[in-house]
Amino acid sequence: MQKKTLERIRLFRQDPFNIVLNNHKLHGEYEGCSSINITGNFRAVFKYINENTVIFSDIGTHPELYR
Repeated sequence: MQKKTLERIRLFRQDPFNIVLNNHKLHGEYEGCSSINITGNFRAVFKYINENTVIFSDIGTHPELYR
């Protein structure tokens, strides 16, 4: 999982809206954050600080993050 996460973060740095990442805004508990897909079930949650900076805050399966 660590290798796949690093691959996706590299891809995110090159093109944050690459279709593979499924970058999308979140609601509810994660209002103001966004998420990208690491694998079919694993997600990484992050928040834009400014145009060039994000902070990744959580990673986990869809059920773990969005209960």
